[in-house]
Amino acid sequence: MRLPIIAGNWKMNTNIDQAVELVKEMRDRLHGIDGVEKVLCPPFVSLSAVKGIIAATSVRLGAQNMYYEEKGAYTGEVSPNMLAGLCEYVILGHSERRQYFGETDEIVNRKVKAAVGAGLLPILCVGERLEEHEAGKTEEVVTRQVREALVGVDTPDGLVVAYEPVWAIGTGKAATGEQANATIGLIRETLASLYGADFAAGTRIQYGGSVTAANIAEFVSQPEIDGALVGGASLKAPEFVSIVEQTSRVRRR
Repeated sequence: MRLPIIAGNWKMNTNIDQAVELVKEMRDRLHGIDGVEKVLCPPFVSLSAVKGIIAATSVRLGAQNMYYEEKGAYTGEVSPNMLAGLCEYVILGHSERRQYFGETDEIVNRKVKAAVGAGLLPILCVGERLEEHEAGKTEEVVTRQVREALVGVDTPDGLVVAYEPVWAIGTGKAATGEQANATIGLIRETLASLYGADFAAGTRIQYGGSVTAANIAEFVSQPEIDGALVGGASLKAPEFVSIVEQTSRVRRR
């Protein structure tokens, strides 16, 4: 059984004080939920503060991005070595990074290599745009993104993949559980072709894209879906806790 993982991506929201209050509001309830790995991904400026609050709990910490160089004249960037020891997970290849900051498959690949090298656990995001989805290119795009992101990467133990159809992110229009399950099955097949069936069977693959407390059960009840990468709903403590609680309940059936 793969342990489901629910990660909250706060994106560019909350200052430090707001982050502290949000974590305090949900920390104890999240800690009390078994059978689900819980990960919070606040902005860089709040990582240290959040780490202190969730210390000695079952809640894990992740960053939203990183650069692939260890150090140097890269003003404004954060290196993998800066994150190592501060957090466990790092989101890489998110569609917003690809769309707004020009990240290519090659750049994502360099980041994955750097993260693995620093002992960080990548949450690798892949997903097709609306025009690609409508043109029937979902399989082509998603499998290419997975393959290109992992070129030259030895078996990446602890890797998490997040399937996030770009047309569903922040739009309120989520994929159906059946649609997401089918695509995630393709991702698992791609991982099997790269690293073998055992690795693929043990790798957790999330769904992301307008996930809410109202639809999470539809996704985590699917056999291939191992949780969710949650955006806006992770900024609302009661809703995020509900998402985690429902995931635990559904997966225990």
